[in-house]
Amino acid sequence: MTMRLLKYLPVLALLLASSALSVAAQQPAAPAPSKFKLTVTAYPEGSQIPSQYTCADPNDTSPGLQWTNPPANTAAFAIIFHDTDAAPQKNSMDVTHWILWNIPGTADQLAADVKVGASPDGIVQGKNIRGNNGYQGPCPPPGATPHHYIYEIYALDQKLDLPAGASRAELLKAMDGHVLGKATYVGLFGR
Repeated sequence: MTMRLLKYLPVLALLLASSALSVAAQQPAAPAPSKFKLTVTAYPEGSQIPSQYTCADPNDTSPGLQWTNPPANTAAFAIIFHDTDAAPQKNSMDVTHWILWNIPGTADQLAADVKVGASPDGIVQGKNIRGNNGYQGPCPPPGATPHHYIYEIYALDQKLDLPAGASRAELLKAMDGHVLGKATYVGLFGR
């Protein structure tokens, strides 16, 4: 009896393979990964952040940012810059270094050294870890392992009705339901 079954094994294997291919052909294809990409012009991703963009420099200026391939129908962008390795007062929110929103949907870059205050093109800034509306460069404790600092850019389907000085939590709440896509960029800094 086993000899008879062995004779049918190749046919059985062919039927199983054909059935698996038929099922796979019926499955919808996974969506292509987003091509929305963010770049910090001052340093390569994953590398050390130059000191002029950190608390090591008294000027503490923001670096230039560029992005490509945002989702279709983007009306505005929002940016969050934060330290994922710190949790002040053991909160779930890590350290917010910079938030800004209502960057025009037609923009593909943000120049270095963004100043505090209203922008002629409608860009609004919110509170950083120090309670200021503007950029606060990386500043981990001396001697600590280098921290990971992440820029996140969100493509939104509308501008946000959020006043200057809003918190990161308020920005995230206002963006909820309006995010078309997101891109990130990581840098490291230690002292």
